[in-house]
Amino acid sequence: MNPNLVQCNISYNKKKGTLRGMHYQCAPHEEAKLVRCTRGAIYDVIVDLRPESETYKKWISVELTADNRTMLYIPEGFAHGFQTLQDETEVFYQMSESYEPKCARGVRWDDPAFGIAWPEGNNIIISDKDAMFETLNTKK
Repeated sequence: MNPNLVQCNISYNKKKGTLRGMHYQCAPHEEAKLVRCTRGAIYDVIVDLRPESETYKKWISVELTADNRTMLYIPEGFAHGFQTLQDETEVFYQMSESYEPKCARGVRWDDPAFGIAWPEGNNIIISDKDAMFETLNTKK
């Protein structure tokens, strides 16, 4: 991690049920993130992708809202995704590394290896790119 570098980003999501993820960056550009919902509400999820970890493939979720002002720290080696719980939701990110397209990776949001319980199950809106991610077991 470069302590002198912090990149910020805002994700605007028009519709409730929008799902973004599960994203991460591979070495040598692994990134830590700090995420806060600045408008609306999200169901935020992180998954441990570090094979040597005791919590490998385990996930946790946190509801982040503009009202609760809670932030989530996402360490390097974790995939991150969220689903909007309200229309017109905005999410603010701070990242420890710049976005590096050649290191951008993802795993499927519905990967059975994780079994994530998304709150808007049948009402998911997902980008074609995110829908095309492979499961962890099929990744090369």
